Amino acid sequence: MSKTILVTGGAGYIGSHTCLLLLEAGHEVIVVDSLVNASAESLRRVESIAGRSLDFHELDLLDAARLEQLLTSRRPDKIIHFAALKAVGESMSDPLRYYHNNLAGTLSLMRAMEAAKVHRVVFSSSATVYGEPARVPVGEDADLRPTNPYGQTKAMIERMLLDQARAAPWGVVLLRYFNPVGAHPSGRIGEDPAYPNNLLPFVTQVAAGQREKVVIFGNDYPTPDGTGVRDYIHVMDLARAHLAALRRLDDGPGAHAYNVGTGRGYSVQEVIEAARRASGRSIPTEVGPRRAGDIAELTADPGLAQAELGWRAEHDLDDMVASAWHWQSENPKGYRS
Repeated sequence: MSKTILVTGGAGYIGSHTCLLLLEAGHEVIVVDSLVNASAESLRRVESIAGRSLDFHELDLLDAARLEQLLTSRRPDKIIHFAALKAVGESMSDPLRYYHNNLAGTLSLMRAMEAAKVHRVVFSSSATVYGEPARVPVGEDADLRPTNPYGQTKAMIERMLLDQARAAPWGVVLLRYFNPVGAHPSGRIGEDPAYPNNLLPFVTQVAAGQREKVVIFGNDYPTPDGTGVRDYIHVMDLARAHLAALRRLDDGPGAHAYNVGTGRGYSVQEVIEAARRASGRSIPTEVGPRRAGDIAELTADPGLAQAELGWRAEHDLDDMVASAWHWQSENPKGYRS
């Protein structure tokens, strides 16, 4: 059944791919995005691929009055909340900006939801809430102990939503993403950072000759090749997880947390090798010091999402990297191409 879904941060990387699947599934989509870290061009391409239009509002969540007016006038059935600042390193150097934007923005959204009597939300959380877990793969019952301000904001927002779900008949799904990578198979939408803070966009830019080399932040971790190991997930698999989470909200009030990952970890060196295979290019590397806030290994136990959402990842590392290279090759300057 078609629903009206409001998507905050819908012009961003994961948001745009999810909006595309929502449109293709027949939903009406309202997008709220400040465009601080995104481009409206992504939404124009989404509409072109889907052959349907969405309703875009350039709006910061901190503009509480406009946000409440939009929600009360449109009364969406459900909300997917992506909007946030998301760079771990930047959060270490400018924590106040992260706490203000991510926490105050979410609080503004929650107040607008309450005013509009919209009580079902999927929250874009992160595996960073686990910090350095006692064991991997990590399950949803692990302690939350983030090691950087970005992760702290995700954990705090989870707590805000859980508290509200206990106090009122809210339906909440928390999706704890691991490491989203890749792009839509068309090559028309993908990850377009002004400066890559994540590994794969940086690697593909080096492969394309836009950057000189990949700096590997530490090769002395207790992992098979000494480089950090992460659970990478294709952005299209992640987008499908959001549609599964929306269906979970139909079960009624309550709060549920799910890991969204493959359950398989790949090292930094393995990702670089996959990019060499996909691009056919040499990719120079240099080993640098560890980054503050990084950990050795983080992989998901995705069993709960498989059991309760009926969702599982379908793409392997080579699929992910090949799609990222396709996007990079077709759009050498991202959405400015």
